Amino acid sequence: MTTDDTAAAHGSGPLPSPWRSRRFRLFFTARSASLLADGMLMVSVTTSVLGAGFGATGVGYALAAWMVPIVLLILFGGVLADRFTPQLMMVGADAVRVVVMLGMAGLFAAGSVRLWQIMALMAVSGAATAMFQPGLASIVPRVAEDIQRANALLRISESMSTLIGPGLAGFLVAYGDRAGSFLVIAAAYGVSAGGLLPLRRLATARDESDAPMWRRLATGWHEFRSRSWLWGVISLWAVYGLFVFGPSVPLGAALLTEQHGAGGYGWIASADGLGTIVGGLLGMRVRPRRPLVAGACAMFFFALNPLAPALGWNFVLTAVTGVVAGCGFAFWGVMWATSVQSHIPLAVLSRVSAYDIAGSIVVIPLGRALAGPAAESFGADRVLLFSSVVSFVLLAAMLCVPAIRGLTRRDRGEAGAAPEPGATPVSGKGPAAVESAAG
Repeated sequence: MTTDDTAAAHGSGPLPSPWRSRRFRLFFTARSASLLADGMLMVSVTTSVLGAGFGATGVGYALAAWMVPIVLLILFGGVLADRFTPQLMMVGADAVRVVVMLGMAGLFAAGSVRLWQIMALMAVSGAATAMFQPGLASIVPRVAEDIQRANALLRISESMSTLIGPGLAGFLVAYGDRAGSFLVIAAAYGVSAGGLLPLRRLATARDESDAPMWRRLATGWHEFRSRSWLWGVISLWAVYGLFVFGPSVPLGAALLTEQHGAGGYGWIASADGLGTIVGGLLGMRVRPRRPLVAGACAMFFFALNPLAPALGWNFVLTAVTGVVAGCGFAFWGVMWATSVQSHIPLAVLSRVSAYDIAGSIVVIPLGRALAGPAAESFGADRVLLFSSVVSFVLLAAMLCVPAIRGLTRRDRGEAGAAPEPGATPVSGKGPAAVESAAG
């Protein structure tokens, strides 16, 4: 594996850095601000609901009120992004989230807040998030020629935001007030909207047909299922979410806190975050000819994540496994995002991305809900050991699928150039898109 074996094979020079594109810099700034707000939101909501006296049950209701609209509306968000452009939907979603966070700040500043009010605002925020997320994938190929490096930079930003966001929210709640944390979140969403607004002139391959919503959904589904590598990964990933991602977070946190204390668990979580940054950096440099194979091989290291607390490894070894597991997870994320964005026609990319997101996230809450009862019946260590074994088995199964194993990389944002075999052009006009020089 070389740093750019594909470029060498084609005899072309290196792709230009995404940083040279003003459009990418705007998008990177917007995405970083949005990720920071997302990282702060869960901590701010949790601590604020607890501080208001609604207890753990209230926290569960508030977070469920946010999550349910995402699950229900994410597919429609993909359809609307392809119909009205991702930029328009994302700016609108950010504007709604700014208003919602200002509303949350107002409720807690007034001092008289009811749980149903928090749930209502969180539901609106969740609906806006469902409109925001599907368009992300189709923006990247339009603002950066080097899609892989752009995804790696975004992955690093996500890792940094995951590390900084919760801590910043906790600091603001502890040393300021709950309303202040929501004001900062609103400001971050405002920065996101401000960075995306200049990108509204990007040329896009809009679906301008008069087809009803259900037919647009069906078109996205056809594009999704016509690529066996795509639905093959998502099918396995759904099982992975149920049996690996679902139990690993709650049970891993409980066991690691028991084994190494709260402080030790914090350092181990930070080591995992450091690993995701390293994985993003590797994603900038390593350009495998078969990205899904390389990404799946890297994900094998993630199986160490549930294995370490299950076997009770010492602190140093557990922290090292956290770095390695985080690195593998981040590298897979870069390879997957790049493969989707470079092989799916731009005209339907938001809809396909919505199916990707839906298949990836729907089962994780179920896995987390079942983790507690399973731990009570079999023991948390055995459940996590089972998760580690399942991780190995599913990744091995992924590598056995010929379509996944045979997918080769595609450079220079060629996804919009022509449909792949089995894909259906949208509105009879084809999926080609020409990027505008504006912005």
